[in-house]
Amino acid sequence: MKHTVAEITLKNGAKGLLIDVPDATVMDFEFNFRAGEYLVDRSKWEVPHLMEHVLLGANQYIPKARAFQAEFEKNGAANNASTGLYYITYEAEGADFEWQRILELMVVAISKPLFLREEFKAEFGNVKDELMARSNNHFRTLSLTAREAHGLLGMTDRERLKQMKNVRKKDLEDHYKRTHTTSNLRFIIAGNLNGRREAIKRMLEGIQLPKGRKLFDLPTEIPRKLDGPIFVARPSVKNVYFDLQTFARRRFDDPDMDALELVNGMLTGTLYSRILGEARERGLVYSMGSGIDVMKDATGWWFSAQVLARNAPALFEIMVRELKAVQAGAISKDDLESAKMYWLGRHQRGAQTVGGTMSGYTGRYYFDDAVNNYDAIPERIKSVTRERIVEASRALFTEDIGGLAVLGGGGRSKELANRLYETVQPLWR
Repeated sequence: MKHTVAEITLKNGAKGLLIDVPDATVMDFEFNFRAGEYLVDRSKWEVPHLMEHVLLGANQYIPKARAFQAEFEKNGAANNASTGLYYITYEAEGADFEWQRILELMVVAISKPLFLREEFKAEFGNVKDELMARSNNHFRTLSLTAREAHGLLGMTDRERLKQMKNVRKKDLEDHYKRTHTTSNLRFIIAGNLNGRREAIKRMLEGIQLPKGRKLFDLPTEIPRKLDGPIFVARPSVKNVYFDLQTFARRRFDDPDMDALELVNGMLTGTLYSRILGEARERGLVYSMGSGIDVMKDATGWWFSAQVLARNAPALFEIMVRELKAVQAGAISKDDLESAKMYWLGRHQRGAQTVGGTMSGYTGRYYFDDAVNNYDAIPERIKSVTRERIVEASRALFTEDIGGLAVLGGGGRSKELANRLYETVQPLWR
């Protein structure tokens, strides 16, 4: 969607982006605080998550969670919140005709929560149910286990369930007071902003939160090499899940990140890609993913799938062969052009809605206050070279920091994990 972006800094220290999408029929809002799990003791890891659940509930003006949701949703609007390692994000979308009412309700919810004991008890039960459901997600379990093994911040859902008993209502209130300050707030508002900018600015400058000292720093995470494969036993699982990760102890710049985005599409992004495409053609695996993790002082590259045990060795042989080929510069002109067109098409598809347009800015802005130049992305895609792909791909293996995690059902799966671990070792040599 055609749009313009302006960054504003408020008198109270909050900063944000106003994304004007002319003629939009909805308006989207996000409020992001650096208030995630990294700011609490591991014995109370669930404090931010529980706080987020309770916050969009009873407040000074609507003293019951269900009543607040009824008021919020009466014209079809929706709200949600999410907690991660770094952030808590509150989001809302409403029809254009009621944008001001929705923004006012979000401001009240964030600045005037009551933290009622009965709602704390209710959400405590809801979060337990949520974590139990998540613990059945084998990909998530494996990814979190691998993160911890690599020395990164994380905790499996089963461990999170165990430590919930340590959390008290006062912990939520204390975490809220510590983190929900205007200096620690970033926001993004997208929609038809014609004639509305000053009203939005006044409403946000009037939010009744303390200013605080500053935006919290992101944590320093230093990945380490695994000495051997990590194996997670799940007797009921008949196939195997794997998570292959490699790291560089530095944050890559934009040209390197662009190169890695391109090579991801080239290797696993499509049904004709070099790894997934061949594996599908040979009937080895239904789907597979890869992606880039960015931390304050490190960059990671992961590959993950679930696969029948008998097919795993052949799939790993394809992975190693194609990754080594990329590192060696075996990228044809057609491969490169195809990957560029794929990424360009995904970029254009991603901005078909107000929410999709907003999502093109959120991750980078919340991470380091950088405002993506959306219009420059096609040119960035065009400028990626074979040499840059080779350089970035090699850099993520040259420090010899990586490993393999496997989840499966028993002794044979563990033996397979050892065999697969040996298969991938040449990638770091």
